[in-house]
Amino acid sequence: MSKKRGLSVEEKRSRMMDFFFEKKDFFQLKELERQCQKEKGITSMSVKEILTSLVDDGMVDTDKIGTSVYFWAFPSKASQNRKRKLDDLTNRINDLDEKRRILADNVKKAKIGKENSEERSHLLKDLEEKKQEKTSLLKEIEKYRECDPEVLELVRKQTGEAKEAANRWTDNVFSTKSWIKNKFQFEESVIDKQFGIPEDFDYIE
Repeated sequence: MSKKRGLSVEEKRSRMMDFFFEKKDFFQLKELERQCQKEKGITSMSVKEILTSLVDDGMVDTDKIGTSVYFWAFPSKASQNRKRKLDDLTNRINDLDEKRRILADNVKKAKIGKENSEERSHLLKDLEEKKQEKTSLLKEIEKYRECDPEVLELVRKQTGEAKEAANRWTDNVFSTKSWIKNKFQFEESVIDKQFGIPEDFDYIE
């Protein structure tokens, strides 16, 4: 008989937020260690670590009253905080998408055969940095899906839009390759090597 798998960190975070949203009350650490283990299956030894991560992410509030430290989280505030964060991330993604579009146009206009390899390398480096930054933002958006059913559908929509934006950028790269191939009769492998495009470069599923 296989051993029962323990909860992952994300599962523990989600269950602890569920606990706060259900109770709508204030708790000390000892109370959380006892009740979260009993009601949500989160081991008492891991409660402090999970609670700290939620406080650091601004998902749980905390304050010291007298000699006691209390923790709480209410659904309404969580929804507002996440919506503001998602709006900010979406705006940054849209800005990155526009910058990548401009960079892709610049790459397309770069002339093959002239001594401008330094310029092309700089453009491609900028493209890669913007792509990595966008990937990081998409991961951060994914993190904010975990505990708030009120914004889950919104996050799904915005994640889809972000994926479409990434694929539009990928489409620009393929269009650039096609233009170079038709204009200068280069093989795709030569173009990929010239511009540092990896062999597995493709659309996001």
